[in-house]
Amino acid sequence: MQNKIRPLALCVFLYQNKILVAEGFDPKKNQTFYRPLGGGIEFGERSDETVRREIMEELNAEVSDLKYLGTFENIFVFNGQPGHEIIQVYDGRLVNSGLYEQAEMFGHEAGAGEFKVVWKRLDEFNQHAPLYPDGLLELLVQNFPQ
Repeated sequence: MQNKIRPLALCVFLYQNKILVAEGFDPKKNQTFYRPLGGGIEFGERSDETVRREIMEELNAEVSDLKYLGTFENIFVFNGQPGHEIIQVYDGRLVNSGLYEQAEMFGHEAGAGEFKVVWKRLDEFNQHAPLYPDGLLELLVQNFPQ
């Protein structure tokens, strides 16, 4: 999907100074990175609906108490390919409280398979293990002081 701007909605699920993130790896940069769960906004779908649908698809989990945090523009290179996204970010609550006790789990993405999901403290993100989109970590630290 080159040369197109992709609209996304993601949710951080902030809990005890940790957020729920998918772990990714960029082979060209040889870098592990992290990103909140969520995905592409479909035509006619509101971004909060996208979060609910995506979390159900990825983790088979229900979401409640969504709170809009902000919008980010993310222009990046992944695996040598340029990308451009407009991302609406939410905080929310997982209805299944047992998910908060799982340090690591696996999500499922249609067509892409399984991916690792972890709870990470905000102070664990850095230049060697970044949180994307750029600017999200700063927003979380400003709005949710430790």
